[in-house]
Amino acid sequence: MKPQASTFSDDFDDPLIITEGDEEAHEEDLWFLPGPLEEEPDDLPPGPRAEPPDTVVIEDWAKAEGAHTARLAKVAGRLGALDDRLLRGPEGWRHRLALIEAADLSWFAGDRVSPDRLALWISMRLSGVQDDSEALARAGWAVRRLTSGPEPMVDLASFLNRRDPEKFENNAERFDERAGSWLDVMTAAVDLHPITSACMGFHLWSLAGLGQYGDRIEAAVTAGRIAASDGNGAIFAPLAMGGAGGLRASGVPPERLARWLDGMNSAILTAMRHLDLVETWTVQAEGEMAKLSGKTPPALLTLFAEWPLVSAPMAETQIGASRAAVQRNLAWMEKKGLIREVTGQGRFRMWRIAA
Repeated sequence: MKPQASTFSDDFDDPLIITEGDEEAHEEDLWFLPGPLEEEPDDLPPGPRAEPPDTVVIEDWAKAEGAHTARLAKVAGRLGALDDRLLRGPEGWRHRLALIEAADLSWFAGDRVSPDRLALWISMRLSGVQDDSEALARAGWAVRRLTSGPEPMVDLASFLNRRDPEKFENNAERFDERAGSWLDVMTAAVDLHPITSACMGFHLWSLAGLGQYGDRIEAAVTAGRIAASDGNGAIFAPLAMGGAGGLRASGVPPERLARWLDGMNSAILTAMRHLDLVETWTVQAEGEMAKLSGKTPPALLTLFAEWPLVSAPMAETQIGASRAAVQRNLAWMEKKGLIREVTGQGRFRMWRIAA
């Protein structure tokens, strides 16, 4: 009898059953699967790293401030004395110091504007043939911002006069971006003393990209305003009177802050000595001129206390007196030894107090 065929198929004949050898061959055909994990080589270049925030520099300046605590306290005390002196003194003293500071800053920036040329430019918009009108305009801007204007930390664009659409329309967006970065750092430095913060801001000015829009005068004037931001009489802190060594940009933050404090200390002492001379002269001139009648003598006295140098046309414009009255009183003051002529020429003469 022929055997009956089995109704069950053999396991090895079932195509759904995969043996171990077939499994290895099948995995080799799966080319889209990732290969076995291997260790990464050590010689690969490092990948890009996140840039540190701009505010990281504050820590360096905080350490510099800690290293010069005694010197900073000394300078802050003298700035406070100047602030009190100007608060009690006449308004013209601020203008006088601002003129001297702006003229010294112009020499630091390479413009070399003398006080007499700056006085004529501001009072009468007069300039000589060889005068650089742009340099005079920059120095004149410095005088205005050292005596008045918005706070730089509140509205830097208005402080720097960047609201002129004809001059800065193309660069307005770039300026706002770079000024914003500078202001972010300055605003974050709330724990620094204003004098230290002003020094940091001055040295970060060009690094923030603001130097290409202005010059070193803008940076120094802005720093001077920030350093005196706590004052009531002194609108700015002198930085360049008697020399601008403190504005030299070299070295690490402790070195820069040390020069800054020494330069500011020297400038404040120069300003105080200058005010001493003006105050002594004013008392003497008031006694001498008390015998004179009219409005011109006291007006001239106030004018000489406010301006380092005075010419006859300038006095005529400023006090509203006639040319004859101005010249007559100037001649009388010169004869009494209260003022002296400094140009040594017959025309375009200028006088200063004989102190």
